[in-house]
Order: sequence, then C-alpha cells, then structure tokens
Amino acid sequence: MEQLPSLPEVHSTINVPEGKGWWKKMAAFIGPGLMVAVGYMDPGNWATDIEGGSRFGYTLLSVILISNLFAMLLQHLSLKLGIATGRDLAQACRDYYSRPVSFVLWILCEIAIAACDLAEVIGSAIALNLLFGMPLAVGVVLTGFDVLLILYFQHKGFRVLESIVGGLIALIMVSFIYEMIVAEPSLAGILGGLVPQAKVVTDSTALYIAIGILGATVMPHNLYLHSSIVQTRNFKRDEAGKRSAIKFATVDSTVFLGLAFFVNAAILILSAATFHTNGRFEVADITDAYHLLDPLLGVKWASIFFAVALLASGQNSTLTGTLAGQIVMEGFLNLRLKPWLRRLITRLIAIVPALVVAILYGEEGAAELLVLSQVILSMQLSFAVIPLIMFTSDRAKMGAFANTRWMKVISWVVAAIILTLNAYLLWDTFF
Repeated sequence: MEQLPSLPEVHSTINVPEGKGWWKKMAAFIGPGLMVAVGYMDPGNWATDIEGGSRFGYTLLSVILISNLFAMLLQHLSLKLGIATGRDLAQACRDYYSRPVSFVLWILCEIAIAACDLAEVIGSAIALNLLFGMPLAVGVVLTGFDVLLILYFQHKGFRVLESIVGGLIALIMVSFIYEMIVAEPSLAGILGGLVPQAKVVTDSTALYIAIGILGATVMPHNLYLHSSIVQTRNFKRDEAGKRSAIKFATVDSTVFLGLAFFVNAAILILSAATFHTNGRFEVADITDAYHLLDPLLGVKWASIFFAVALLASGQNSTLTGTLAGQIVMEGFLNLRLKPWLRRLITRLIAIVPALVVAILYGEEGAAELLVLSQVILSMQLSFAVIPLIMFTSDRAKMGAFANTRWMKVISWVVAAIILTLNAYLLWDTFF
C-alpha cells in the first residue's frame, strides 16, 4: 500500500509567497511553533512548577531555562527531519525499523499520548471545579465532548486550528502578565534564579523536583507532531526551498517556545513570590495554589485568572494531542481511522482512569494521577529522542541537511542528560 504524505488532508495547503519579502515569508511559517509550544505549557507542568517555587523560591528557574533550551534544540531537529525528508518521525521509524520494532514504538507512543491526554482531562476538570464548583467527575465527563468542537474546526482548515491555539495562548499570556503585576516578584531573585546553583544537585528534594520539571517540559509527542505539521506549508521542495523553510520554521519554533518558557517560569515565579515569600513552603497542589492566591496577594482576581489559564492550557493541549495521535497512527501503521473514532478512542483511554480516580479519591487522587502521567511521559521520551537524533544525523536520509559534527555532539549530550535524569526519576518513583 502506497503511503500518503503526513496529514494528507492538510499537506502543503498553506502557500509560502515567493520572492524576497522576509516578513511575508515569516508570516506564512508562523503557526506550527504555536502548536508545539502548547505541549510545553500543558497542565502536567503546573504541579512541578508550583512545588518548585513554594519550596525553593526562584532557585529552580535555571532548570526551566535549561529544559527549554533542550526543547528548542530537539524541536529544531524535528522540523528539520520533516522538511528535509518529507517524512514525519513516525513514518521515518516505520521506514527504518522492522515491523515488530515499529509496532512496539507505536504502542509506547500511544501510551505517552494517552498519558498526556490524561493530564489534559484532569487539568481541565480541576479548572472547571475551581471556576464553577463543578464536581471533578462531571468535569472529566464534560471534557469528553470537546471532541465535537475539535472535529468541527478541523474541517475549517489548518490555519483555523492554529488561530484557535494562538488565541488560547494569548489568554494564558494575559493571565500570567496580570499575575506577575499583582505578585510583584523580586527582580534580583528572578535573575539569580536563572543562574544554575549547586543546591539543585546537592539537595535531594530539589533534584527530584528539577527532574520532574525536565520530565514535564520535553514532550515526546511534540517531536512527532512538529515533524508533520511543518509540511502543511507549500514551499519549493528543492535544496534552496528546504533550506529557507528550515530557517523560517526554526525562528517560528524558537520564538514560541520562548513564550512557553515565560509561562512555565511565570508559574514558578508566582509560586515563589506568593507562597515561598510568605513561608508557605508546602504548597504543591494546583487546588491549594488557587485557594491561597487571593488571600496572600490581597487581590480579587488572581485565582480566577490562574484557573482560566489552566482551563485554556488544558483545551489547547487537547487540540495538539488529537493531531499527534492521528500522526503516529498513520505514520507507524499506515492505518487511517475516521477522525471522530480516533479521538473517541484516545479520550476514553484517558477519561476512564481519570473518572475512576475522581470518584474514588477526589482532588488528592487526581493530583497524584497528574504527576503519574508525567512519569509515563518521561518513560517514553527516549524512544522518540534517540531515533530523531539518529535520523537527522544520517546523511543518506538528510543529504545536505544532516547534522553537523558539533550538532551531533550537542544533541547526544542533551539526549544523555535527559535519559539519565528520567531514569533516575523512574527509579525514585517506583523503587
């Protein structure tokens, strides 16, 4: 069976204007970076950032910065693979590995997407509970209906999806700009926190939270997603066209991952300025943070903006999770399901455990399930990062766009750090 391009229904549907107008070309490439940045500010990141800020103040800001730099590098490799080869990461794995290995990689990737979806379901349910007093179980069920909304917008074109994501990111940004204004964090503390400190490694609790931040930041499904959605742009598929596309797509990706850094850093800064400064070192839960923000800051809207940003974060991640699920199933198996069926399967896998935990264990159980979803994501990360670096370093696949020697060295060092820290996190969590 002939394999179609990645996301064939939207492949090369967004025209890139020819000529020398830099801004016009840049405008055509803006979008995939937005979609990818969403994964770096999903609800799974919030708990680790809140706990890091309340316990250690601004100290772990450097970890968020380093994690984001790692993410920028890996997303650059991902978009480069898609543009240079015309294959997404899932398709490249299917081309390279035997059928059994490819099948196992697909299963692991589906587990990671389900875990990410679990974080989105729980995060959205918690936000609905905080904003409207809706029981967690009801919120979990309600999030299942967003599939209808997503399917409706998917038929309107890829630019419409990108615009929705951009609007929700703008809402998150506005919310946290407000939080930063009312929290009045220490500028000296922030600048000091951006410099790596020995305490991050010498204090076992700080190290554990730091690894959690790293594990929650670099998302494996984003690597599959990015290598596919950059191919929605209709650029010339010759060497000059590809080189130009890689340049513009990298700017797009890096700028919007910078926004994701702002959001993650803002969560930690807010926690440090509000809780750590007031001696509330034990706050490690989204719900606790929500209830304490207004009284500690002495303002009325801080908690509301916090919960609105959480809801927007959960809904945004749902959109990109849907696409990632479609990409990995089509890429690994060359199997195409109707979008509503694909989405329903993914949602049910996430909703059933979230619903059981919400009913039996309430808020505390849901918070623990949120943390567990990030551990599952950490387990899958190596199975995406290693093939990505291998493929982008292969001159037979990439031609003139293969990684240079220094890029190979940096990429493998980053992969080794991520894998070592994630292995430690898994060992510490389960044993």
